[in-house]
Amino acid sequence: MDIKVNETRREFLKKTGWLAAGVGIAGTSAFAPHSGRPQNSIPQWKGFNLLDFFVPDPERSRPATQEDYFRWMADWGFDFVRIPMAYPYYVEFDRSRHIRPDEVYNINEAAVDKIDELVAMAHKYNMHVSMNLHRAPGYCINAGFHEPYNLWLDEEAQMAFNFHWEMWANRYKNVSRDKISFDLVNEPAMRDDPNDQHSPARAIPGDVFRKVAKGARDAIHSANPNHLVIAGGNNVGTTVVPELMDLGIAKSNRGYFPGLISHYRAPWAFADIDALPEPKWPGQVGDRYFSREMLEEHYAPWIDVVKQGVGVHCGELGCYNQTPHDVFLAWFSDTLDILTENGIGFGLWEFRGGFGILDSGRADVEYEEWYGHKLDRKLLNLLMRQ
Repeated sequence: MDIKVNETRREFLKKTGWLAAGVGIAGTSAFAPHSGRPQNSIPQWKGFNLLDFFVPDPERSRPATQEDYFRWMADWGFDFVRIPMAYPYYVEFDRSRHIRPDEVYNINEAAVDKIDELVAMAHKYNMHVSMNLHRAPGYCINAGFHEPYNLWLDEEAQMAFNFHWEMWANRYKNVSRDKISFDLVNEPAMRDDPNDQHSPARAIPGDVFRKVAKGARDAIHSANPNHLVIAGGNNVGTTVVPELMDLGIAKSNRGYFPGLISHYRAPWAFADIDALPEPKWPGQVGDRYFSREMLEEHYAPWIDVVKQGVGVHCGELGCYNQTPHDVFLAWFSDTLDILTENGIGFGLWEFRGGFGILDSGRADVEYEEWYGHKLDRKLLNLLMRQ
C-alpha cells in the first residue's frame, strides 16, 4: 500500500474516475445472518490487515506482528485479520534478476512456515484469517516487481495462480471456513502488460474475470469443497462483477471512496499532491459536493449483492495520515455506518502504520501512550462502536 506505483497506476486511477469513485493503493454459506440487517451470507467480521508478507522481498519486510497485537485486538472485540501476501516473498529464485515462469513454483518452505505461524497466532486469539494474494503470479496493482506474464491473458500465469491457491488450500484443508478464507487477488484490474508503465489499465472483461476466478476456486475446492473463497471487485476492487454471482464465491469491496478523502496527499496515488483541493466532509471538494448521500449511492450495488444472498466483506478501508483527523473521522463514521447497517464487515488497512490505529504518524492527533506505541483512541473508539 505504501509502495510507490508507476505511471500506469496513476493513468488507471484517472481513467476510472478514482478521484470521486474510490482507490486501491481488501458465495453461499451456512453462517447465520445478523438480526435486523440484510442477510449477508458471511459473518460481519471486523478487524485489520497485517502487512508482514506484503512486499516481494523478505529483506524489505515490515516489522513482524507481535502476539500482543492479537491480544489487544481480541480485548477490543475484533475477530478478523487479512494477510495480504506477495507470492515472491515465499518462493526461491535468484533475486539479482527477474523471476522466470518455472521459478514461480519453487516454494520456500521456511518462508511459508513463517506465514503459517502468523495464521496460528491469529487462530489462538479466535481471529478469522483471510489469506490474500496481494501480488499473484502475473498481476499486482502495485509496481515494484517484474512479472513473467499476465494473469488475465496468459494460461501459464493462470496455472501458476491455481497452483499457489491449491497449495494454500491444502495446508489448511482441515481448517473450518469460520476460521479461514481465501481472497483470490487484491484489487483486480486489466493491464495488457503488467510491467509496462505506459500500458493502459481498465476493467477486466467479465468472462475473463470469471474464468480466472473459477479456476482458482476449483483449485481451492479440490483440497476442501467447503473452503470459503472470496473475490475482489473489478476496477481496483470497487465494482461488482455480475459474472461471478453464481460461482459460490463471496465478494470483497473497498472503503476508499472518495479517494480525495482516503488518500489525500498520498504520493503513490497522486502525481501532484500540492494541487489537491482541501478535503472536507461534508463539503464542496473540487467539482463535487462530498456527502453521506454519495457514499450511499456508491455502496448501493454492494448492498444489492448482499440482498441477493451473496457474501460481501470490505477487505480494506481506511485513510492516509495526511487527511485532517476531524475530516477523516467524520467521513469514516459515515462509511462504517453504511457498511455496518447492511451487515458488511471490514478490515482496516492497517493495524500499525500510516493508516492504522497504532503509530500512524498524524500531526493533529493527541495520541495515547500504549505499551510503547502511539494509540489513536478516537479511531479505535469509532471502530469499536460498529
